[in-house]
Amino acid sequence: MVLDAGTTKAGRVGRGIVGSVLSGRFGWSLGSFLVLLAVWFVAAAFANSRVFPGPLDVAHTLVRELASGELAYHVGVTLARVAVSFVLAMFIGCSIGIALGRTKRADRFFDTWLIFFLNLPALVTIILCYVWFGLTEVAAILAVTINKIPNVAVTVREGARSLSRDLEEMAEIYRFGWWKTLRHVTLPQLAPFFAAAARGGLALVWKIVLVVELLGRPNGVGHQLNIAFQLFDVSMILAYAIAFIIVVQIIEIGVLQPIEARVNQWRR
Repeated sequence: MVLDAGTTKAGRVGRGIVGSVLSGRFGWSLGSFLVLLAVWFVAAAFANSRVFPGPLDVAHTLVRELASGELAYHVGVTLARVAVSFVLAMFIGCSIGIALGRTKRADRFFDTWLIFFLNLPALVTIILCYVWFGLTEVAAILAVTINKIPNVAVTVREGARSLSRDLEEMAEIYRFGWWKTLRHVTLPQLAPFFAAAARGGLALVWKIVLVVELLGRPNGVGHQLNIAFQLFDVSMILAYAIAFIIVVQIIEIGVLQPIEARVNQWRR
């Protein structure tokens, strides 16, 4: 009897946990996703057109490309370009942002430059890099990096402008030195701005990388989308798009969001 009571209680607790999960954010997201799939399925069946495939056709293409190894290869190539461009843009952009945020004269002088590059279309930058440096990997990485640097610089500049003077004076009084001040005073205050620039940058970089690959690279997700476009293969277009979105979301949820939560722990 005691065992039965314990089992019943454990079952109730388990059902309660499952119910709370399903009624929470995960439940709403799952329900919304299932509704989207249902709408897609009905719309595709109603259209009955090869240029508007249903979710089953896209899933079949996705499995086929994954089994052949093509999907993993091209997604991996694109992710490598995203990683290199992202690291370069973050390093250069953060350096520029800190310098402009801490030096008023430099900020006033280079503000026009930032506005110019912020409004420069990504497509123009990509074409110019390919024209000047050829259809090379260096040109592709450079085009993506140049497009991302101004966004990072603007975000980090706002953080550098808002640094606490009280904390800086405290560091001077206790003679921290430039390295200790940078590590324990400046960077912790800038960390949330770094995280915001990184999260926004990831979404921007991978979109630009796809355009770069579509215009001038022999591999990558963008290259595959270009081939699918020429063949009017909408199933392949959606399969590669969905696969890459899943990968980017895994990076966002599994890496960037935990980092952002950690760097914000010091704030009250």
